[in-house]
Amino acid sequence: MKLRGLYAITDSQLLAGKLLPFVEAALDGGLALLQYRDKSTDDARRLREAEALRGLCERYKAHLIINDDAELAARLGVGLHLGQTDGPLTPARALLGRQAIIGSTCHSQIELAEQAAREGASYVAFGRFFNSSTKPGAPTATLDILDQARARLNLPICVIGGITLENAAPLVAHGADLLAVVHGLFGAESPQEVTRRARAFNDLLSI
Repeated sequence: MKLRGLYAITDSQLLAGKLLPFVEAALDGGLALLQYRDKSTDDARRLREAEALRGLCERYKAHLIINDDAELAARLGVGLHLGQTDGPLTPARALLGRQAIIGSTCHSQIELAEQAAREGASYVAFGRFFNSSTKPGAPTATLDILDQARARLNLPICVIGGITLENAAPLVAHGADLLAVVHGLFGAESPQEVTRRARAFNDLLSI
């Protein structure tokens, strides 16, 4: 599966009260992937929001990914993203099937990425590359890790962590396939600005 493009990640605080209109604006700008990330314990709301997002993604031909909840991903028939503390990837692959998109957080370690590839990951994610309010304590990744990953892995490479329109170009030049963005996309003042930013990110990837 060739995954390439803008990878938007939701933030429940940043998008409070405007989740669906801002996500739709991003989809209108051309998302490849949308990750629903909500760490709350309100299962009913999470299911409701995830179902609504699935409907939007289907309409715009984008892939929905659920952060860290294999059961919800299986229930909705969508993809899954696992962090390093979310358990091994193999059981999730067995649960979701061979076709599901499953991504793995690999921080700045090529060994973690190689392990994820062996366990059936669809893409590997490195980061953080810049200061990030979403992952403030994460170790910093460098462009060198992208060069290593491009040479040693045959998987799409996702980059995350403080990525903006101003700093993303070198990541793409060093082999990033997916630009995972939270504030750099959804920190906009209006849906129109979200759409503009989404298109500009995709321009960096020449999509």
